[in-house]
Amino acid sequence: MPITVLDDVSVVDVVAGRTVGHRQVVLDGDRVTAVAGAGAPADPGADRPDVAGLTVAPGLIDCHVHVKAWTADLVALPRHPASYTALRAGEVLAGMLRRGFTTVRDAGGADAGLARAVEEGLVAGPRLRYCGHALSQTGGHGDTRGAGEACWSGAGESLSRVADGVDGLRVACRDELRQGAHFLKVMVSGGVSSPTDRLDSLQYGAAELAAAVEEATNVGRYVTGHAYTAASIRRAAEAGFRSVEHANLIDAPTADLLAGKGMFVVGTLATYEALALHGADEGMPADQLAKLQRVRDAGLKSLELLSAAGVRLVYGTDLLGAMHDAQLSEFLLRAQVQPAADVLRAATVTAAALLGEDDLGTVGPGARADLLLLDADPLADLAVLTRPERHLRAVVQGGRTVVGSLARAPR
Repeated sequence: MPITVLDDVSVVDVVAGRTVGHRQVVLDGDRVTAVAGAGAPADPGADRPDVAGLTVAPGLIDCHVHVKAWTADLVALPRHPASYTALRAGEVLAGMLRRGFTTVRDAGGADAGLARAVEEGLVAGPRLRYCGHALSQTGGHGDTRGAGEACWSGAGESLSRVADGVDGLRVACRDELRQGAHFLKVMVSGGVSSPTDRLDSLQYGAAELAAAVEEATNVGRYVTGHAYTAASIRRAAEAGFRSVEHANLIDAPTADLLAGKGMFVVGTLATYEALALHGADEGMPADQLAKLQRVRDAGLKSLELLSAAGVRLVYGTDLLGAMHDAQLSEFLLRAQVQPAADVLRAATVTAAALLGEDDLGTVGPGARADLLLLDADPLADLAVLTRPERHLRAVVQGGRTVVGSLARAPR
């Protein structure tokens, strides 16, 4: 790839929470090598696309997706051929890239094959970080059997697997790590879409949770926990988890505990709104809709508590099936209680910190060249990000233009 000079653009500085005009961004291969004033001297042989006046922002990061969940019927998902699910996952990934997400963290279902296909360019999609199968106790959030079913038919194309006891959980952890998992996900509380548990149930014992953390730590990985209630979140924190997902039913003392431990929380407001609108049509039973309403009502309050405590908040969406189209709605949901700069940090630099990849999520020397070229400033109006068909001129991933064009669209 030739050196590329993006001259006379505005650059979104997500760390400082401001947009700086009349800048020059230089790309060499898959990296940003310089950010300077507009018109700065540059390689005379560089490619200089006509981008003057556009705004350059970091590529977005969604840290809670399920790319294999092409259907919201999670019980039926593993009954479909793996080849079909892989092709549908490619479709889901391509849609995420078109929305401006250049990296995603899959919280159950994705595997080494999909990640490799994206890395090799066989599938267009965001860079994929994955946990493999989420780990659930018998009767826990990842156990999709109804009360009358005896045989577990999960794993495979399912989003989760069942493992019980310290030894059983260790084997499951080691197996997911053997398959390349970047982190482990453990179900620590009940969930909305599981048929036989309650939201406020505590799942796995302290010794089991400690075993999962030990197995991850032994190979330089970390554990995140599906957890809604304050009690389940505290157990995850005490066990040494790096992050928790959702956390809608947290309380102030528990938020302070997470802040003190430097933990991350991946909120997922988008899925509750989407399920409230479409869950019944997608076949969600009445008892699950009741659980949904409880966590939906608490979502914004949990963000306020976590923000006030100084917890590191990360962008997530947790969408299923056709509801993936609502992936950008999380921006405006969070903006009801958070400043635009904080919301954008959650989808860029803070998300990168959770991943442990500090060269993602920013526009600066040494950063990966994952960029969005927009015709408006998202810090002035977050809605800009929710309308890519109107405002997103190009997506650059690893220095390559993968969506749109770096040439200015005619006015």
